[in-house]
Amino acid sequence: MSKGNYVDILPLSGKYVPFSGDEVIGTVNDMTSSNWLFDINSPYPGVLHASESPWKVEFGATAKYLELGDNVTARILSVDDSKHVQLTMRDQSLRKLKGGHVVDIPYAKVPRVIGKSGSMIEMIKEYSLCKVLIGKNGRIWIDGDVENVLKVAKAIRIIDEESHTHGLTDRIRDFLESSFPSRHG
Repeated sequence: MSKGNYVDILPLSGKYVPFSGDEVIGTVNDMTSSNWLFDINSPYPGVLHASESPWKVEFGATAKYLELGDNVTARILSVDDSKHVQLTMRDQSLRKLKGGHVVDIPYAKVPRVIGKSGSMIEMIKEYSLCKVLIGKNGRIWIDGDVENVLKVAKAIRIIDEESHTHGLTDRIRDFLESSFPSRHG
């Protein structure tokens, strides 16, 4: 899209740049006595202080609530000039994710997975009967029957690879109908 002398360019790949207010899916990759450090699919780690967690965490007891490799939904609380990213989980919609499978895609393709007014992701959920959460950082958490989770992951891979093409919604619908034949008609 162009305006005057400017052209908006949507990158098809690259690392996620965090912004305050973004909901992301993070993976614990380190912890201290009062913080967890998260991989948020960005060059900058996300830091969750115990006071921003949904739990009353005693000093030194962070491992009691989240362990290395655990996934959560969190919100970017702030990003300062030196790119220190503070996270929060102080909202009912933010939580530790139990089970499930995480798929990473380029963050720029998240809108394509969501679709217009949520149409693409709703179609995927309807056919698969899986729970699907999408982070602005390009992380997607899928939970449900293992076979269905794998089919959803494949649908997301198709969207990732073909996001720039026309007729993608129809191709995804065809894929879902052939993958979940008992759910259409």
